[in-house]
Amino acid sequence: MALGLLLVFSGAFAQKLKVKGDMKFMKEVKTLDLEFTYDNMSVGKYDKEEEYLSERVAKRNEDEPGKGDEWREAWVNDRKERFEPQFEELVNKYLSDEGIKAERGLSDAEYKAVIHTVHTEPGFNVGVVRRPAHINVEVMFINKASGETLATMTVDKVPGRDAMGYDFDTGYRIQEAYAKLGKEIGKYIVKKVL
Repeated sequence: MALGLLLVFSGAFAQKLKVKGDMKFMKEVKTLDLEFTYDNMSVGKYDKEEEYLSERVAKRNEDEPGKGDEWREAWVNDRKERFEPQFEELVNKYLSDEGIKAERGLSDAEYKAVIHTVHTEPGFNVGVVRRPAHINVEVMFINKASGETLATMTVDKVPGRDAMGYDFDTGYRIQEAYAKLGKEIGKYIVKKVL
């Protein structure tokens, strides 16, 4: 019974990875410039991130003045401080074995991967009830010299959660989704492309 529930739970949050275009160019890549974008991202039930942020900030500031503003700042800062480094670390865990380095700010790299977050589900964990976070992402692989998009990868419902249930912090849950995303993209490139 418990195994059945675990399989149902795992299946409900299984990510889907689709590729359009030809990824063969990765066979010549030694460095890959990473860029992260969050424009026009939806969050939870909100079509626009700003709607989500406005409601959360107002509620938190109502409970304790200034707390909402601090929370908003952390929401944005987590991208550069937690999500992007976590993705970078995990994608490189796979790519570095193949002699490829993927990092933000590699201006001399021939190719760039633009990781665009389309949707973020922050999830929640209140002890007895929890919903894992997940992200939907589109990754565009671009030849920097020509500006041509060579391939596009979409990955939906990338889960973010702590296996032990200690993911009470929203930023931590989302960070785990970016870790999983890095792992899955790295594995895909190594196993299916190289």
